[in-house]
Amino acid sequence: MGIEFARIDDRLIHGQVAGPWTKHLRINRIIVVNDQVANSELQKVLLAQAAPPEVKANVVTVEKFIQVAKHPLIMDAKIMLLFKNPQDVLRVLKRAIFIPSVNVGGMKFTAGKQMLTHFISIDEADIAAFQALDRRHVELEIRKVPSDRKQYLMPLLKKGHFI
Repeated sequence: MGIEFARIDDRLIHGQVAGPWTKHLRINRIIVVNDQVANSELQKVLLAQAAPPEVKANVVTVEKFIQVAKHPLIMDAKIMLLFKNPQDVLRVLKRAIFIPSVNVGGMKFTAGKQMLTHFISIDEADIAAFQALDRRHVELEIRKVPSDRKQYLMPLLKKGHFI
């Protein structure tokens, strides 16, 4: 057991995560890994409430997750890691554990970002992090829900002339 699934989705725990993904993978713990969210008591409470009743939700800083990544309690659960951005994934990968595959589920459009798909927008920092993850042999796949056809991120970045 341990980490069953890692996803980048800036909405964090919401319908697609709480429903299809947790049921499909039989997840019993969601760990949100993000410094900003972990330092907001309100966001932590709201995310805990958004998780399905049978799923325990935790919100931790990147540094805290790096410290506990190999703890026996982590290894005894079926865990989904949720990240807001690829930079946080890269920080964890560099210092804690190898994550073989990351699902990219949603990155909203904001100033300075460009649309890659209708639900993924990226900027230069995102592209650099995705390239670094790719160089470390992390599969980067795109799906909103488990039943969607799997697409791979790096060919889309090349096709769109982002890299």
